[in-house]
Amino acid sequence: MNDNYDLSMLRKKPKRKNSRTKGNTFERQVAKLLNDRFKTEEFSRSPGSGAFATTHSLPDHLKIYGDLITPQKFKFCIECKKGYNNQNLYSLYNHSSDFWKFVDQCEKDSQKCGRLPMVIFKQDRQPTLAIVPYDTVFGMELKYVEIHKNKSYRIYMFEDILKSWDQHWFDA
Repeated sequence: MNDNYDLSMLRKKPKRKNSRTKGNTFERQVAKLLNDRFKTEEFSRSPGSGAFATTHSLPDHLKIYGDLITPQKFKFCIECKKGYNNQNLYSLYNHSSDFWKFVDQCEKDSQKCGRLPMVIFKQDRQPTLAIVPYDTVFGMELKYVEIHKNKSYRIYMFEDILKSWDQHWFDA
C-alpha cells in the first residue's frame, strides 16, 4: 500500500511574531486585565510604550512613566515585559541578566513619578509574574524573594495579586 498523503503542511511552523508586536499586545492585555479587575477604563498603553517621558521635553503634569497609563491614585509604575525566553530561573541569580535590567529600568521610572515599581513579566507558556519591592505586600502567599543591588524584591503570580484588595493597589 502506498502512502500518498502529503503531511508537510501540518509541520509548518507559525510565522514568527515581531517582538515589538508581542510586547504591545502584552501591554494591551495587562491594561485590559487591570481595567476589568478595577471596573474602569483608565488603564491603557503609554504612547511610545513608556519611552515618551524620557524622549520628549514635557511639563511634569503631562509626563507618562512606565508602559501603562494608570489612574491618578494608582500606587504603581508598571513595566511590562513579554517573551525573553532566554531568561529563566537562573536569571534571578545573574544580576547582569535582562531580567534585572527590566527591574532597574522600572525603578528609575518609578522614582521620577513617585510611585512604586512593578515589573509584569511573562514568558511563553508560563504564568505571568509581578516583581515588586520587598515592602510591597499583597497579603497572600509569597512565591519568591530575591536581593538585587542591596534591595529585596517579592515575586508574585500576577493572577494571584489581581485578587487582592483595592487598598493594595491605590492610595487613599
